[in-house]
Amino acid sequence: MYFKFTFCPIILLLWASLSFAQNVNVVIHGAASIAKTDDNFVCVTLDWWPAEKCDYNQCPWGKAGILNLDLRYGALINAIKAFNPLRIKVGGSLQDNVVYKVGEVSSCPNFMKREDGLFGFSQGCLSMERWDQLNRFFNHTGVKLTFGLNALFGRNGSQTEKGLWIGDWQPQNTRDFMQYTISKGYKVDSYEFGNQLSGSGMGAKVDAKQYGKDVIVLKNLVKELYAHPETQPKVLGPGGFYEEKWFNTFLEVSGQGIVDGLTHHIYNLGPGDDPNMMNKILDPSYLNQVSQTYKGVSDVVNKFRPQLGAWVSESGGALNGGSKDVSRTFADGFWYLDQMGMASTYDQKVFCRQALIGGNYGLLNATTFVPNPDYYG
Repeated sequence: MYFKFTFCPIILLLWASLSFAQNVNVVIHGAASIAKTDDNFVCVTLDWWPAEKCDYNQCPWGKAGILNLDLRYGALINAIKAFNPLRIKVGGSLQDNVVYKVGEVSSCPNFMKREDGLFGFSQGCLSMERWDQLNRFFNHTGVKLTFGLNALFGRNGSQTEKGLWIGDWQPQNTRDFMQYTISKGYKVDSYEFGNQLSGSGMGAKVDAKQYGKDVIVLKNLVKELYAHPETQPKVLGPGGFYEEKWFNTFLEVSGQGIVDGLTHHIYNLGPGDDPNMMNKILDPSYLNQVSQTYKGVSDVVNKFRPQLGAWVSESGGALNGGSKDVSRTFADGFWYLDQMGMASTYDQKVFCRQALIGGNYGLLNATTFVPNPDYYG
């Protein structure tokens, strides 16, 4: 591999400007750190979206979803291996609509468009054959895996409040899935419980007290099935947008030592079709507004002291697949690098980019697997 560098006139203009600039001495005091990130701070996601997922009159996912992605491509394998290792979170909006074909589950339907379904889709399924393929791929590429679990299994939609799911979480399908995973010797670094169910939710929500009770059930299940503490996956949650009251309530109910890492999502650029997207990305004062979210999450961490601190377990900048004109361009790096820097200064241990591949915000082109500029960032 070789790199070709082209010196543009803008470099000469910058040199000319700097030659007349005043000399400035910058002193960095490195005696004390302000925060410490995880060794695998850089993280990316793989999402469940099928090819039929469309936003803003475009359908940018193609075959990049977990169930459809061709895992044989050398470019994809090499892109992951380069990080040695890369943390990948398998999850996304449809994870709470996925059943695992193991144990008592016999049918394995594909996601289908359905108006009254979660995010407009019917229930989907992860077969153990596909899970085997994914784990061979993860093992070959050295992935450090976080797996997002279905936290709506067994619940029902409320008849009185739109979007609210009620009832206890039923863990049997997850139990069967974990037992299969253990029997195969597959390594899972952590399990995240649900996706964007906190606060007002996105498509669905769960009451904070109920979530706190259910995450205790999950933690006890992990401790039961993974007998050795040194190989026991961590439990993460809630994997949604930060709302102070909701986060505090669920942690008060679950208590200390249950949730190992406090996870939240950041999409501070708003909808992907915003015509003002470029101006937002290039405006430091706008980018700085999200610091209040980071500070709020940090305050909760300092209060409840989860072992792994806070993680940004999903962040794609712009919602609904990203911006087709901006997210895959060099300019998006101003947002991406700024967010990773800001997250780390607020002691966020991990930052998961949505997505490795798929949508408009993928780090890799969804058809050629050629890296987009943010991959290098």
